[in-house]
Amino acid sequence: MKRSYAVAIVAALLASVLISAPANAGDKNKKVKKASQISTTLASCKETNAVGHSPKRLPIPSIKKPHVNKTITFITNCGEIQIAADGVNAPLTVISMDYLANKGYFDKSLCHRITTSGIFVLQCGDPSASGSGGPAWQVPDENLPTGTGNIYPAGSVAMANSGANTNGSQFFIVYDDNSRLGPNYTLWGKVIKGLDIVKAVAALGSDNSNPAGGGVPNQSIAIEKATSR
Repeated sequence: MKRSYAVAIVAALLASVLISAPANAGDKNKKVKKASQISTTLASCKETNAVGHSPKRLPIPSIKKPHVNKTITFITNCGEIQIAADGVNAPLTVISMDYLANKGYFDKSLCHRITTSGIFVLQCGDPSASGSGGPAWQVPDENLPTGTGNIYPAGSVAMANSGANTNGSQFFIVYDDNSRLGPNYTLWGKVIKGLDIVKAVAALGSDNSNPAGGGVPNQSIAIEKATSR
């Protein structure tokens, strides 16, 4: 989606808020402010030339590295998203994600799915943008949440999978509290910068093309470059 189209949609949303806001001035002001923030964030989105492509074929990373926390940075066409990666509680996952980031695996890859009903996540990490791409290895589940309810609060970063112990490169960023996600996804990080970007992209919704819910974001968001340190 071109930037001008995305901004036009936000402008329309803002106009709608101004027209239909309730009489309560406090609520009205909050809605107007939120819409304005979304518009400002999306105005910084640039067009991207990222397209679905075959994932890099990389050798399996060494696991003889110390289990340490990392900061993984995804520079997107809409701004920078930083994740504090928990290498203590999810060591194998973080070793793998650190390796993939620094080997350029995520570069020029589209975030291929966003959901805006039931669960609230942006899913990225598949260079093919098909939802089925991944590296030549899988990582076992780690640091699965316990309990019920909101076990993946806003800002959580977890691995997407196709069943137990099938973690590859795909991950999701939780942009709003979730109570419907079960404890089946490795929790490996937390967004420390850029959650507003994900929320702004979510505000424009998806094409609803995914049978499991959601679809391709209406506002294209791509990882232009990833780094880990």
